[in-house]
Amino acid sequence: MDSAYNDHLPDLEKREWSEFYPFAEKNDPPDMPDALGRTVQLTMFVDASHATNLVTRQSRTGVLIYLNKAPIIWYSKKQNAIETSSFGSEFMALRTGVELLEGLVYKLQMMGVPIEGYCHTCVDNMSVVN
Repeated sequence: MDSAYNDHLPDLEKREWSEFYPFAEKNDPPDMPDALGRTVQLTMFVDASHATNLVTRQSRTGVLIYLNKAPIIWYSKKQNAIETSSFGSEFMALRTGVELLEGLVYKLQMMGVPIEGYCHTCVDNMSVVN
C-alpha cells in the first residue's frame, strides 16, 4: 500500500462543467462526521473492450480506483447488455465506474476521511464524457 500523493495530478487539466450542469450541487450526508487527518486524492481509470467475447459479442468493463497511489477498487466484469457500438460499451463502463466511485466517496465521508477536490477520471473516449 502506497499512501503517497500522485505527482502527475497537478499536470492534468481541470475541466469546468458548471455550464453543462448549472444546478448541480454537492450532496453531503446530513450525519457526516467532521473530516480529520490528511486529505486523500481519488483517481479513476475506466475502459471497455467492445465485443471481445466472439460468441455472445458481450463487452467487458474495467475500472481501477486509486486512493492516492494505492489501488482500492479494481473491477472487471462482462456487461449484461450487448452494445452495437464502442460508444455504448464505453458509456456503460463509465456509468459503472461512477457508481463505484459514489459508493467509495460515501464510505470515506462517513469514516471522516477528507477528500481533496474532485476525482481525476481517465478514459480513452472523450465523446462518452462530453
